[in-house]
Amino acid sequence: MTSFTTTRALAAVLSLATLVLSAPSARADIKDYEFRLTQSELKQGNGVIVTVQLIDRRSGKPVPDAVIIAKRLDMEPDGMAMMAAPIETSASTEPGTYRFKADLTMAGGWRLSLGAKIQGETGTLENKLTLKAVP
Repeated sequence: MTSFTTTRALAAVLSLATLVLSAPSARADIKDYEFRLTQSELKQGNGVIVTVQLIDRRSGKPVPDAVIIAKRLDMEPDGMAMMAAPIETSASTEPGTYRFKADLTMAGGWRLSLGAKIQGETGTLENKLTLKAVP
């Protein structure tokens, strides 16, 4: 191979590499994810299990291994945001499913606020879900 041909081949490879590296990545945006309640009505009481799935909106598939960094349960849908209930994370065996143990002390509307970090994504996912405690 001559020096001129080698130089042209090298220039072509560098041009291709520049195009590939400068192309926008196909990564998701934090807005492409959402939490969904598996049940929107739960029986009022202590130690109630509230289950949510973290879903990739683009594919509809569950997203495993997110880190829940914030959780709050209150009665904001019934105008009582100051009435919060204790909530703790509970173990789950299904990928993309997150469970919480809570005391739903009153019948009515409850708001579950969640914050999560998703592996490989920047930013924090924040969702507010509404559920109903029934007697």
